[in-house]
Amino acid sequence: MKSANRNAAGPALLSGENQAFSATQATWRFLSNPNVSLLDLVEPLREVGRQAASQSQSQYMLLAHDWCKIDYKSHTAKKDLRQITHKEDIGYEMSTSLLIDGASGASIAPMQMHLKTGSAVHSTSPDPPAVDVHRLDELTPTMDQSRQWGLDRKLVHVIDREADSLGRMRQWDEQGHLFLVRCDNRRVKWNSQSVLLSEIEDHFDREILFEPCGEALYHGKTVTQEVAETEVVLHRQHSEVVDGKKCLISGEPLSVRLVVTRLLDEDNYVLAQWTLLCNVRDASISSYQIALWYYWRWLIETYFKLLKSHGQELEQWQQQGGEAIARRILVASMACVVVMGLQNDPSEEAHKTKKILIRLSGRQMKYGVLSTPPALLAGYMILLSMTDLLESPDIDIGQLKQMAANALPFRLV
Repeated sequence: MKSANRNAAGPALLSGENQAFSATQATWRFLSNPNVSLLDLVEPLREVGRQAASQSQSQYMLLAHDWCKIDYKSHTAKKDLRQITHKEDIGYEMSTSLLIDGASGASIAPMQMHLKTGSAVHSTSPDPPAVDVHRLDELTPTMDQSRQWGLDRKLVHVIDREADSLGRMRQWDEQGHLFLVRCDNRRVKWNSQSVLLSEIEDHFDREILFEPCGEALYHGKTVTQEVAETEVVLHRQHSEVVDGKKCLISGEPLSVRLVVTRLLDEDNYVLAQWTLLCNVRDASISSYQIALWYYWRWLIETYFKLLKSHGQELEQWQQQGGEAIARRILVASMACVVVMGLQNDPSEEAHKTKKILIRLSGRQMKYGVLSTPPALLAGYMILLSMTDLLESPDIDIGQLKQMAANALPFRLV
């Protein structure tokens, strides 16, 4: 489903006799129907995830967790908006868990979603979090529930540095969850010494321990990637809120892999550097693979863009409540999954399909780029409309050609 434009309330369909009105009305009824549960709507997405996991060449799948704000400050009809940060920052907050193939880095499907409004959390979880629960406290229940999704692979939960929380990492490790977290500078035990992570990074650099591991894209340019690894122990106290008070808790020392990866330009200037902590202790998983897993985390940003500014125009939807918006997000996600799967497909048939969809989209691709997910989505929606038109019993190709010829204000030579 895709809005016809930024202000449309219904999907983009051809306007036949009463068709635009009836489609909009049907969409409104569907999205407002309390009998259509989010658990039912997410099931086709999870089935896509199960099929992809069973066919993966890796024994690991990645589940990237992230949050995004949905800006609705100009939507006065929505009465359940929440203040995200300051008083002018109004809308909903969406958290998503996106499944990614651990071998190819292909984005598969969103497996879990929470949409937090001012009064409720509309969720694909059978036990939704409370509206006042901190976003990081939503992670552990999702990790627990992911074991019930029928994914025939080990899951590695990939999270940005917002999840750099020692207490939570200890909890996840104790419960058997695998994690890969970007972290800030912190004090750890290394070679029986208490040191800062930045000191270990300096040691890697000084002793020339960074190893080239291939190339990566950085702002559209090809750069060199390097990686270095060691084992560290997280041994310090962590903070927890107990009976409303913040307390320091002594936990078990946690041994993890420290992976530092960086990107360099042709002059060996460091463009970016990430410090990663991971409890995947499988010796067959190299430090480069861990760095690559984190690099693939950005795919969830592509998914958010498809929903928002680069495709589905989520922030322009006119439904008047969070529950209807949540239903529509899941339906729209199905179209996103279609184009993400097509983008990842290397087959000759997929190549031909991409060329057709790009042509239909009218988008101009950069030199050497066959397709992008937003362009495929635009072309896919036009293809659906074309198919709908051509299946109409009162339309044939000859009529369409004649209509096109009659509509021209001049004769082509």
